[in-house]
Amino acid sequence: MNSFSLRCSLLTGLVWTSLVVASGAEEWPAFRGPNGSSLVPAGVLPVELSAATRKWSVSLPGRGLSGAVVVDGKVFVTASAGTSQDRLHLLCLDAQTGKLLWERRVWATGRTMCHSKTSVAAPTPCTDGSHIYALFSSNDVVCFDLQGRLCWLRGITHDYPNVSNSLGMASSPLVSGSTLVVPVENDSESYCLGLDTATGENRWRIDRPKGANWTSPVLAGPAVVALQSRGGIDAVRLADGAPQWSFSGGADTISSSCFFDRVLYVPSNGVTALEAVPNESKPREIWQSNRLAPGTASLVVAGDAVYCLNKADVLTAGERTTGERRWQLRLQGPFSATPVSDGQHLWAVNEAGLVQVVELGEKEGKIVATFDLGDEILASPAVADGAIYLRSNSRLHKLAR
Repeated sequence: MNSFSLRCSLLTGLVWTSLVVASGAEEWPAFRGPNGSSLVPAGVLPVELSAATRKWSVSLPGRGLSGAVVVDGKVFVTASAGTSQDRLHLLCLDAQTGKLLWERRVWATGRTMCHSKTSVAAPTPCTDGSHIYALFSSNDVVCFDLQGRLCWLRGITHDYPNVSNSLGMASSPLVSGSTLVVPVENDSESYCLGLDTATGENRWRIDRPKGANWTSPVLAGPAVVALQSRGGIDAVRLADGAPQWSFSGGADTISSSCFFDRVLYVPSNGVTALEAVPNESKPREIWQSNRLAPGTASLVVAGDAVYCLNKADVLTAGERTTGERRWQLRLQGPFSATPVSDGQHLWAVNEAGLVQVVELGEKEGKIVATFDLGDEILASPAVADGAIYLRSNSRLHKLAR
């Protein structure tokens, strides 16, 4: 390992395991939750919202667009502080009370330049159930256990210095088994790393297309990760980064794909539904619809429908099997955060902090509740144990029945 990597000694025989998510969604392990789907169990979230619904709201020590991660009754969130956002924070809070359990700080070793709307704490962290992995826009990666003990830290810029994106990095990492997938796609030296979760060392490194890219990797099967870029999708094997299949039809660089029931829904020419074919280097295109066009927020697939928020703040519902448009509903935007849904309702929060609950009918959608948090929110929500967690640049809010 390079001189800028640090790891603590680990107990002999420590077993690293993937997080098994309970069916009650008591844990939210990564960006867009279990399987990166933004899907939650039916009936667990409050439909009626009021001041009593906000169970707690706590201040954060710095800025951030990263969503929260919830595991073992704890909420984890990152932040960046200082005039140049070079102080990187990882906070652990009690999910029931919002009380700060511990906070860890490290210095950024890479570039902290970013657009004023975003921050160095833009990527959402992830967990395998026993450790928290946090990636920052400065290309610093840290691993802590759930008690706040540092296991390793890696300043990736020192290994690969030619990284340049003046707007800031925002792709979120993904952990599965013993591999942590770290996307570092930008206008210069563009690549994706598969890190060993126990040490932070490279298990594999693959070159990626040059160009600013803020999409996040998604599991497209038990041992395959889909990497999205302007050119399309490259599916690689988690164990060694070996190519499995590719789609060259182009894709968005902001809104991420969603994998649901063996089908990958890609923001490409509207939305394109793809299914991998065994032993084939190209997937089968199930359908493509330019009537579904996601903006900044990523796709949500729930039940028999695909939902997307476009740049005009219109929520569109499409048939999951055909891509045909069912209905459209204009919401009050603009939106950066990806909504969550249980198939019966959808919870969307706009950049001004207005939470809008949409009833999802077969032929129409209807706003049935709103609640104004009065706080700028760009981060996607986390859901666990019947509560929704929403973070702003200054606070973390918990809404529940």
